[in-house]
Amino acid sequence: MNILITGSRKGIGRFLAEHFLSQGHVVFGCSRSESDLVHHNYTHFTADVADEMQVKAMFTKIRKNTEELDVLINNAGMASMNHLLLTPGSTVSKLFDTNFKGTFLCSREAAKLMMQKKQGRIINFSTVAVPLNLEGEAVYAASKSAVESLTRVMATEVGKLGITVNAIGPTPTDTDLIKAIPKGKINELIDRQAIKRPGTFDDILNTIEFFIRPESGFITGQVIYLGGVF
Repeated sequence: MNILITGSRKGIGRFLAEHFLSQGHVVFGCSRSESDLVHHNYTHFTADVADEMQVKAMFTKIRKNTEELDVLINNAGMASMNHLLLTPGSTVSKLFDTNFKGTFLCSREAAKLMMQKKQGRIINFSTVAVPLNLEGEAVYAASKSAVESLTRVMATEVGKLGITVNAIGPTPTDTDLIKAIPKGKINELIDRQAIKRPGTFDDILNTIEFFIRPESGFITGQVIYLGGVF
């Protein structure tokens, strides 16, 4: 398969890129900075997913390189924890640009490429902050709520083209996104889960692999929250 993973320089994106490369897939990755990941089946693009011209240029190169794309994993994202009254407008813009606009732009361009073969998988990232209505994460949760709405509507629009669109909502996982969050807050969140432990990269990988397997071609427009969050 040919797989594009956004935000692949580190964290979950890097883990996913290395996993799929180990499985023999062709992997494309992108981030705002260069990557030190070197593999004969890996191509990295320095691109901001919120910049429409950069996203279009990246997909033009992918099209020239391989002419097809099987899977898009919209992993790139930003988080912020601030009380509503203390959140500057610039933070709102950054979160929505990366989390929502970036997901929209990459999904749109990927669907154009996938429709040529009438098949494809798009996987977006949400968060358990959406159903849990976490205090201090109003803007972050709102940006991911927009991603969930995009997931459902896009699923109806591209389903006839053989493309599925689903989303995963991870629990707290050891990445840069939660480093600035006090440990007490993380523990409070985990205590609200049915399974009371942090998430792992393998938990996320398992869900993504479920979405992209051939047998999941009838599953679309869904959001799976991890850890037993409802």
